[in-house]
Formats: sequence, structure tokens, C-alpha cells
Amino acid sequence: MDRRQKKTRAAIFAAFSELAAKKSYNKITVQEIIDIADIGRTTFYAHFETKDDLLKSLCEELFGHIVGSAMDHTHTHGLYSDGIAPHSIFLHLLQHLEENDSNILGLLSSASSDIFLRYFKDSLKDLVLLYIAAHGKNVPDMSQEFLVNHIAGSFVEMVLWWIKGGRKMSSEELDRCFRAVIEPILQHESSTGNKH
Repeated sequence: MDRRQKKTRAAIFAAFSELAAKKSYNKITVQEIIDIADIGRTTFYAHFETKDDLLKSLCEELFGHIVGSAMDHTHTHGLYSDGIAPHSIFLHLLQHLEENDSNILGLLSSASSDIFLRYFKDSLKDLVLLYIAAHGKNVPDMSQEFLVNHIAGSFVEMVLWWIKGGRKMSSEELDRCFRAVIEPILQHESSTGNKH
């Protein structure tokens, strides 16, 4: 993708994000997006087949970046230019959200938030799987799919609660509370063979 294409794509993302902050996704039209982005209809369709395609691409870019950064402990961007990333992947993720690149916090609390929150939750699943692999001992009578969905959903709900409450708690406090809730589940030893 050349520089001009990247600039056009960024303008489309910005226009869409601006509209999503004010109205629900279903009420946003392609015409409104191209008017704000100041591009032609042909240009829009050269980049995205549909509005849904645009949403998917935007979410992949936004959430893919922050989740990918949290998974990569050698990542040294912004807060971690000294090369020291936090031990907890959830704290790393929260700190990237705090940087608020591309107004991600605004989108998560916007009029179209339900769609962004769903993409956010889906994008967290690989990260949660990594976390379970690193911290889980033996979780009895529980499917991994259920557990991943539960932890990812809890994290997204916590972030939403944090944003709506004016982000009063620090990312460190949030991470500590979140892990205090989920780690006992993961550390739970199977009761098989442990009966007295």
C-alpha cells in the first residue's frame, strides 16, 4: 500500500470513528463517511467492499495492534521505550488502552460501542489462551472455551466500567483487582485424589 492509499484509508477510518462516536453503527451511511473523509464513492469502494468490511478492518487494526503489543513482551512503544514491559499481559493491555491511540477508549464508550466491544472481546481470546497456558494448573470440569470466553468478557466489561466511571483507578489497580478475581479459578487444583 503506497503513502496515498494509507492516507486515504486513515481518512476513512477517522471519518467512520467520528460518526461512530455520535450515532449507532446501523444509522451510519457510506455517503456520510465519504462526505467527512472528502473522497469519492469509487475511492471508498476501492478500499472497502461494504461498511461491514470497513468496520472489520478498523477493528482488526485497532485491537490487533494493542493485543499484539501486549502479547509481545519485547515491544518497546511509548510507555516502554526503556524496554521494560509489565509482567502482566492484562496490565500491558490496559496501559496501551490508556495511551488511547486512535481514540480507542472513545469508540469503546461510543453510541456504536456494542459492536466495538464485541470485536474487542473476540480479539482478546488468543491473549487469554496464552494467559491460561502460563498460569492455569488444572481447571476441573470446565471447558477451555468457556473459560476463555468468561475471562475475555470479564475484561471487556471491566474496561467499559472503568471508562464510564471516568478512569479513576490506575491501570495497575485494575490489573491487580482483575487478576485477584481470575487467578483463583486458574490455580484451583483438581479435587480428584485430594479428598481427605
